[in-house]
Amino acid sequence: MGIRAWQEVAGVVGIFVLLTCVMTVTIWQVAASVRAKADIAREAAYQQLAHRAVSTQEKLERDLVEARSQLTDLQSRLTSVEHVLREVE
Repeated sequence: MGIRAWQEVAGVVGIFVLLTCVMTVTIWQVAASVRAKADIAREAAYQQLAHRAVSTQEKLERDLVEARSQLTDLQSRLTSVEHVLREVE
């Protein structure tokens, strides 16, 4: 094999290594991009879930305040009914 043949082999090996490196970096970057998009989607879903949880807690708090108010009103009515019943006896 002459020097020219070795140069051709070295050139082919060099191009093969270069293409392998380029393909590896490309695949790596595409995978990183896909992971980043998945992270963004997961973060958006988490934020939506957190927003719904806060909204539900706020509604629950309003409902509890209303229930407490109704219970207080019911207790005062019951007290007045008990008072009336004691007077009747």
